[in-house]
Amino acid sequence: FGAVLYKHKPNSLERTLAFGFAGLILFILANSFPFLGLKIGSQVRETTLITGIYELYVQGVQLIAILVLLTTVLVPFTQMICLFYILLPIKFDRVPKNLPWVLRFLNRIQPWGMMEVFMVGILVSIVKLAKMAKIIPGISLYSFLALIFVLAAMSVSLDTHQIWQKWEAHR
Repeated sequence: FGAVLYKHKPNSLERTLAFGFAGLILFILANSFPFLGLKIGSQVRETTLITGIYELYVQGVQLIAILVLLTTVLVPFTQMICLFYILLPIKFDRVPKNLPWVLRFLNRIQPWGMMEVFMVGILVSIVKLAKMAKIIPGISLYSFLALIFVLAAMSVSLDTHQIWQKWEAHR
């Protein structure tokens, strides 16, 4: 008794959009630049997130490659696109077509965005590889780490009650 069931989040749309745009920039950085570099002697090998997924696929672990692609690239990108699809029209006092379907779809795919699990795997690999080679973290690694926090903040700042209220008002 006396428990709070719902609390209004002030400036939810603006904050979520801001986190979304920051996330999009970080997502582009995380997928465009070297993720990690290994220096063994005078030889340096760098890899991006996508080339790492490709190498998993080529080395015969296709299921893991597809899972990594899904959870670290496709789902986070889809989440951001869905949020832009919903929030940008609402920001300009319009309601997007198929809003209920997109919002439900967003809620269904959210558990599949497991970037933090991937980051833990990367950190474990770095610790193990540190004995064999010098690890050179790339800008992508830092962008990916920041993206994890930005996407979490984006999800937390979203006030779905406010979206449903706007949808109901425009019906």
